[in-house]
Amino acid sequence: MQAAKQEFDHLAMLNPAQRMAAEYGESTEKEVFTAGPLLVIAGAGTGKTMTLAHRVAHLLISGVSPERILLLTFTRRASQEMTRRVESIVRTATRELSFTPLPSGGLPWSGTFHSIANRLLRRFAHNLGLDAGFSVLDRGDAADILDVIRHEQKLTRTARRFPKKDTCLAIYSRCVNTQRPLAEVLDQTYPWCADWSDELAELFRQYVIRKQQTQSLDYDDLLLYWCHLVRETEFAELIGSSFDHVLIDEYQDTNLAQAQILNALKPDGKGVTVVGDDAQSIYSFRAAEVENILGFPDQYMPSAKVITLEQNYRSCQAILDSANCLIAESDRQYRKNLFSETLKGGKPRYVTVEDGDAEAEFVVGAILDNRELGLALKDQAVLFRGSHHSDRLELELVRRNIPYVKYGGLKFLEAAHVKDLLSVLKWTENPKNEIAAFRVLKLLPGMGPANAARCFEQLAVGDYLFSSLREYRAPAACSAEWPAFCDLLEMLSGDEDEHGWQSQLGAARRWYQPHLERLYDGLDTREADLEQLEQISGRYPTRERFLTELTLDPPSAAGDLAGDPLLDEDYLILSTVHSAKGQEWESVFVLNVSDGNFPSEFATGKPQMIEEERRLLYVAMTRAKQSLSLVSPLRYHVTQQRRDGDKHVYGARSRFMTDALMDTMEQCFEGRPESTAAQFGQRSNRQIDVAARMRDMW
Repeated sequence: MQAAKQEFDHLAMLNPAQRMAAEYGESTEKEVFTAGPLLVIAGAGTGKTMTLAHRVAHLLISGVSPERILLLTFTRRASQEMTRRVESIVRTATRELSFTPLPSGGLPWSGTFHSIANRLLRRFAHNLGLDAGFSVLDRGDAADILDVIRHEQKLTRTARRFPKKDTCLAIYSRCVNTQRPLAEVLDQTYPWCADWSDELAELFRQYVIRKQQTQSLDYDDLLLYWCHLVRETEFAELIGSSFDHVLIDEYQDTNLAQAQILNALKPDGKGVTVVGDDAQSIYSFRAAEVENILGFPDQYMPSAKVITLEQNYRSCQAILDSANCLIAESDRQYRKNLFSETLKGGKPRYVTVEDGDAEAEFVVGAILDNRELGLALKDQAVLFRGSHHSDRLELELVRRNIPYVKYGGLKFLEAAHVKDLLSVLKWTENPKNEIAAFRVLKLLPGMGPANAARCFEQLAVGDYLFSSLREYRAPAACSAEWPAFCDLLEMLSGDEDEHGWQSQLGAARRWYQPHLERLYDGLDTREADLEQLEQISGRYPTRERFLTELTLDPPSAAGDLAGDPLLDEDYLILSTVHSAKGQEWESVFVLNVSDGNFPSEFATGKPQMIEEERRLLYVAMTRAKQSLSLVSPLRYHVTQQRRDGDKHVYGARSRFMTDALMDTMEQCFEGRPESTAAQFGQRSNRQIDVAARMRDMW
């Protein structure tokens, strides 16, 4: 029995490259497992998550304490999946080896960059001039604060167009995450806003002051404050010494601040493992910096160990041959040649069609043909560079009664009814949260902006105690329910009852229900979202953790799904390529693979942007398992051109579709039936003003 245990190998399922990455390092004489800096270049579909999970499990089995491991991801879902896999590996090892099982707390320091930042900032709040009970603003709340300041500074009534609140927030966010001066950001990314440089600088100064006054941090502040904290050697050493190993997933998606945080925590690289793929770096619009992963090995002396994963477990070899050919033409990269033992699946197809309408007809026809061959709609996806590229396809899907889901719409926290209910909790969590207060107060009948402002002033005079609101004279329309409203706020701001804080969410929802019915239609979908909110709340021990984690990584809302697939057991997937990263389907169609669309016309000005467009197409192609079709209309519009049909682009093949790449693909043309054109003859430019004729009828 003992011999069998000694023979057990918890890394047996890994291929040689994966195994090398998982067990890199060694145990010292004191039985402490140590390792130098490690970079794992994980090509598309090469088992990145499995490899990283096995490395974490190997650290634990080698004696590293769970509390000494910091595992950083980009989404809560990725963190949960990673933890689940680690626990599964460790459970098996616990049965087979003389090994202490993983504590019930799992990996206490596993989470997203922003959630870990939130925890650390609350711990060091007094060192940063923060209240430990600070609020975390979602994007909508942050934009609303900027909008209030825009009005106060009279920037909404200028003779020339001043940027809207969302644009202002995007500019601010880019400055923070790239750590570049406002003038440079405006010049390179928002040139039409360059004339407003002074006004924007003052707007952002006031925005920072307002957040300080209300003890609030926005999404970007979490990283910014963490970055400032570890710039001080004392705190960098204190936090860094708390962890023996720091592991980061999707390192190609990190921005400059995240890279600086890692370098500050572990300047010598000891115990650092980063995993990613430079060929899938596609988020520069979020300030992701591909140079972080490209330059990682040379940050250390000696250079970091680089292990490349090339065996693909997703796609057939024919698809990989095309993807390899595409990315091989990139100038600066970690060279890799993906290979697969899967032979099932044909060559990718490069399909030219007449125009956008023909493209929609071809794609729908091919999808239905696949379905007849036994391939479910859910196993098929249509990907596109920009969300508007699917407009004609969506019309054709509706016409043919084909259900679909489109990813890239509203996020859960952007739904008005969800923001309403959460604002009740946010306000009682932080009475100084002016944005949440105004949203809640304006739910009440007769409570406009002026009354809400006077009410908030009353709260401030009363030292932000909700009991002071009983002295406020509410408008007549809501005076009858004002005492009950004050009762709710006082109850929510008090201690949790025996049922835990989740009972507070139930009380808030009961108060909100009549306002939901009064203010909104589509109640079934909205109530489903609120039920989902209550179910999610059970996962969090405190209200603060619930509000913060939900803000940092919200789930999808029931109302986000186009085509309402809940009414059908099967539905097609439509998605932008950016939203499709990390996903896979048996059959994939990529729309508008033509210059001006892929690459985007807005990316043609800079070589580095063209290279990101190449990587974006690479990501699209490597989502497919067995079947891949790149569709290229011969006739299409681009943004600057007229929409009346008189001016089009003809035959502009994507610059990425080189002769070498085309040789790896089947090429065909799919045209419309000639009967349509013959029936109606040639197109005429003559216009008939039907609206005018109908007006004349009356």
